[in-house]
Amino acid sequence: MERNPNLPDSAPCPPGSTIIGLGRYLPRRVLTNAELAKTVNTSDEWIRLRTGVEERRIAAASEASSDLGYEAAREALAAAGIRAADLDMIIAGTTTPDMLFPSVSCLLQKRLNARTVGCLDVSAACSSFVYGLSVAHGAIVSGQARTILVVGAETLSRIVDWRDRSTCILFGDCAGAAVLRPARPGYGFLSFYLGGDGRGEDDLHLTAGGSRRPPSFETVERREHYVFMNGPEVYQFAVRTIPEAVQHALQRAHLSSADVDFVIPHQANIRIIESAARRLRMPLEKFFINVQRYGNTSAASVPVALYEAVQAGCVAEGRLGVLVTFGAGYTWGACTIRWGGAA
Repeated sequence: MERNPNLPDSAPCPPGSTIIGLGRYLPRRVLTNAELAKTVNTSDEWIRLRTGVEERRIAAASEASSDLGYEAAREALAAAGIRAADLDMIIAGTTTPDMLFPSVSCLLQKRLNARTVGCLDVSAACSSFVYGLSVAHGAIVSGQARTILVVGAETLSRIVDWRDRSTCILFGDCAGAAVLRPARPGYGFLSFYLGGDGRGEDDLHLTAGGSRRPPSFETVERREHYVFMNGPEVYQFAVRTIPEAVQHALQRAHLSSADVDFVIPHQANIRIIESAARRLRMPLEKFFINVQRYGNTSAASVPVALYEAVQAGCVAEGRLGVLVTFGAGYTWGACTIRWGGAA
């Protein structure tokens, strides 16, 4: 991962925004490893040892990503104590939009009956939610907005090849949401570090469905509308990138790993999280882990884990944390946050 010379580590983002409400939505259907083993050549032990995943959620046939995002958004708004009419912007991070257009954010605006505000979808694969937080933070700091809803919602079960053992064991569906508002100095988001490297295109992608390979009989027959992943290469990228991104985000906030109370990592694989903890020389206990229950939920991974960390008491007023993720592209992102401090 190469550092962007135009964004020196010594330049922290100015304080200005924090999370005041979180929401989560989990589809009812639970798909266990034992059930998967009935349809593909695998076993519960094989999956758990290599990934840490024990089960995942699967959206109902009637549920699209905006439906999951809507339920998470409703809870986040209620937790924040605000109405949808108070929103100044809606940002949705997703790899699996309901359709190419209109955007998931526009669909959410309509269903929430929010004002006709700015609506933006962020497509950075599993990094989309952290990218969305960065956009929201910038809008609040610059004075363009005061109250912003950021949603991460995925229905990855729709693009998984259930014949492919290397990918179908990993992914699940769910949604998470956060409401951001201005923060008191010293609280909220203290720094962001985002990156991308298109040279990773061949390692993790969905070949067909876009303008280069539009849907056709041939693309369907060749099963090109499903996720392809070069597992070993993605793993090596992740174990290198996660700790580097955390270190850059901490440097930008003039902090060290010793200052960190909690880490909310992308829940892709337990081995990646364990490796990151070792490389950062941080206790694994500081890393919130729920990959065993949901698998990799892409853009929904970080907000759902953050929601559950707050519910479990791992995140509380004044505590310092890092959110960190990586995704196809390649993309990556990390941010530091001192919890609480709404202005």
